[in-house]
Amino acid sequence: MMTGRTLVLAVDRDDDIGFKAKIESPVIGRTDCLRAATSLGLADPEDSDVNAIFEAIKIYDELLKKGEDVEVAVIAGNHLHMIEGDRRIAEALEEVVKQTKTTGCVVVSDGAEDEFVVPIIQSKIQVTSIRRVIVSQIPNLEGTYYIIKKLLNDPKISRLVMVPLGLAMLLYAVAYLLGYPNAATITVIGVVGIYLLYRGAGIDEIMRDFIGALQTSMKRARFSFVTYIAGLVLVVIGIVLGLMSILQYYSDGNLGLLLYLLSFFYGGALWMMFGGIVATIGVVIDNFLYEREGLAKVIVYPFYLGAIGLITYAASTYILSYADVPDFPVLPESALSAIAIWMVGGFVCAFAGVGFQYLVGKWVQNHTAEPIIDVV
Repeated sequence: MMTGRTLVLAVDRDDDIGFKAKIESPVIGRTDCLRAATSLGLADPEDSDVNAIFEAIKIYDELLKKGEDVEVAVIAGNHLHMIEGDRRIAEALEEVVKQTKTTGCVVVSDGAEDEFVVPIIQSKIQVTSIRRVIVSQIPNLEGTYYIIKKLLNDPKISRLVMVPLGLAMLLYAVAYLLGYPNAATITVIGVVGIYLLYRGAGIDEIMRDFIGALQTSMKRARFSFVTYIAGLVLVVIGIVLGLMSILQYYSDGNLGLLLYLLSFFYGGALWMMFGGIVATIGVVIDNFLYEREGLAKVIVYPFYLGAIGLITYAASTYILSYADVPDFPVLPESALSAIAIWMVGGFVCAFAGVGFQYLVGKWVQNHTAEPIIDVV
């Protein structure tokens, strides 16, 4: 028999108990866990997490009969955002361990997806056993249809599958009706490719974090809300000017993809750089006013963005000047001096950021006792 107290932990990574049954996580104790399982079962009798919670209660009862000191709990993540959900699981487990004073853990899950969080659990408490609950079903054609139907009704799956398929079909129909059947296939492939890159490269996570930061700054009446909006406007201007630069210098369409990309940077890199600098200046001001301990970390952001923007603009200008672009304003004779000036400016900006970060870090250490503005 194990020494110490054992925690029987049911993991609901996609937060079905919160999304469907409106039960807040974490749930601690046999009575509350039983109530959570019953509520989820009434909300969706076909949800496999119901079986996982009942299995956790069963293991709890068995260990209790053997005379072990044991507790049972349920923790949940987020129904749509896995990264945010895993962070929530880590915080909830830390709270559960603190309240129950357990030293070992038996993890109960309904599948491999929930077991992705086992390393997170192991970082908070020793995992002594893992129990996966598999619901027995008879595989047949009707069951396959039912599973597909359930997957498509899941918002996570439907957004990933149905949106690109529906958009592709709509674009194909519109292009065909407008009399461009040859362009229809190219348009569909291009849009689906952009969508896959958007999801695969994590741009959707970046946009979600940006929107979350924007909402937080607005709710807390932070100065960064204004600079976020201003920075976004400048970035949009930069994107438009970059596209206009492509149309201006490469309207013939006979040059390579790299030169198209460089033309975009030539027209919009500085504007997008200014947008990023404006947005991060608001973050710096907010940290100075409300979270001074993190000021040294964020103070370098505007400098680094400035350095990246200057170096990108310098490289694109230099290459385009030697690419025989019609009516390009920078001549090859002056391109070398131009790239030298912009490159030096970028490196100076980066080194200035590092130096300024060091000085601000020292200043923060010497002034941590000063009062910081409190915000309700």
